[in-house]
Amino acid sequence: MSYLSLDTSLTKTFFSEAELKEVEKEVLAARDVLESRKGLGNDFLGWLDLPITFDSREKCRIKQAAGRICEHSSVLLAVGIGGSYLGARSCIELFKPYFKNNGCEVIFVGNHISGSYMAELLDYIKDKDYSINVISKSGTTTEPAIAFRILEEALINKYGKEEAKKRIFATTDKAKGALKTLADAEGYETFVVPDDVGGRFSVLTPVGLLPIAASGVDVDKILEGAKEAYLEFTSNKSITSNIALEYALIRNLLYRKGKKFEILVNYEPRFAYFAEWWKQLFGESEGKDHKGIWPASANFTTDLHSLGQMIQDGERTMFETVLELENVNKDVTIKANDNNLDGLNFLAGKTMNEVNHVATLGTRIAHYDGGVPNILIKLKELTPKSYGYLVYFFEYACAVSAYTLGVNPFNQPGVEAYKKNMFALLGKPGYEDLKAELEKKVK
Repeated sequence: MSYLSLDTSLTKTFFSEAELKEVEKEVLAARDVLESRKGLGNDFLGWLDLPITFDSREKCRIKQAAGRICEHSSVLLAVGIGGSYLGARSCIELFKPYFKNNGCEVIFVGNHISGSYMAELLDYIKDKDYSINVISKSGTTTEPAIAFRILEEALINKYGKEEAKKRIFATTDKAKGALKTLADAEGYETFVVPDDVGGRFSVLTPVGLLPIAASGVDVDKILEGAKEAYLEFTSNKSITSNIALEYALIRNLLYRKGKKFEILVNYEPRFAYFAEWWKQLFGESEGKDHKGIWPASANFTTDLHSLGQMIQDGERTMFETVLELENVNKDVTIKANDNNLDGLNFLAGKTMNEVNHVATLGTRIAHYDGGVPNILIKLKELTPKSYGYLVYFFEYACAVSAYTLGVNPFNQPGVEAYKKNMFALLGKPGYEDLKAELEKKVK
């Protein structure tokens, strides 16, 4: 089954056929580098064949743990930051009904250092039954480590140590690190963050799958969809038969024509956190050596009333990738009104989704006419299978695109700079010289 279609027709006037052919050679070479596993960062390619190598016993353990969580808790606190939470949240927000929860209520914490948020969270959960899934390779990342320190204490105070250890699940390194050491000492059930899968590629590992399963989404189907994508993209070697390669090609062509910003656009509010995951995936993978397309996102039609003017008439350095959901399973029909004061009776008999699809097309054409190239990714329907396929599509395309740019898709050296400064200013031992240097700069 084809879950996605790719339409690049509203990009073709922005580059020549000769330019396309030249970059096409580079994309195919990048694909070969990826699949030969000989490129930069090749020790982080575990995600590439993960859909067919995922341990069935581990998947069974994930589902069993999720069942126990939901049996004993109404809330799961998922503690993590970056790739340790964005993948799971992207999925849960996509499938969660807008005004209720299917499984456990999953609350994400440890992705910032807001004291007011933590105080209100502690007040919210004090009369609820809850469990914790702490997700960290090392256990020392500042934001989730602070959150887990506070939440572990609250859980133990509420239930006692013996009951608390049944409600804490640690997703961490298989053998080492602060969190692994603590989990083993306290008897917390552990799941493994694979050594060869980086955080932003980890949604299809226990990192993402445990909270997703607890929320009620079928993780078997997600992995099935990702497997279909893997088989399709690794077997179809030409640009014309591989939409992931075509997407990587068009992105790099537009980048070389001065389009430095990519806006991932959706017309369904539930896709907002999928865009957050996408931004980390491409931002951390491509933004190196003073290269890379800046990943941004917008929620239409809402943001057309705030960003629309800039997109239509601002500096011509951007392009849009529109993620459109073709079939929405719920809808409302617009009815005629006797007084027609709003002038909308011409819409009578149409559904809101029909209007939304027309708004998508009309906006794409308007922006294209204004000098903004438009890529359309059409998702046929939203199911766990199509979600798994979509995730793998972007992961594969991202790796190829980054190799085409000439950067390592799997490291993130720039992320460490702010951490060193923060530790120094907070007085962490060993950072005294840097603290003095920084204090001179801010005086």
